[in-house]
Amino acid sequence: MSKSCYICGKRKTVGGSITRKGLAKKQGGIGMHVVKNVKRTFKPNLQPARVREGSTTRRVQVCTACIRSGRVNKA
Repeated sequence: MSKSCYICGKRKTVGGSITRKGLAKKQGGIGMHVVKNVKRTFKPNLQPARVREGSTTRRVQVCTACIRSGRVNKA
């Protein structure tokens, strides 16, 4: 099975998780300082679904956003 949505093509993306240390300026400190910047992946919420295509049905991975919006013709 693929790791992307069958309908919209949503797949995992790469971002960063920033760790900060210190007391914020508005709370009386000297500001937040970046300690670490770690790469991480954001994965889509894919669910298996049976989709009707014409006269046939097939099992595909579909994201929950497509299921909620009604872009999927469930079998």
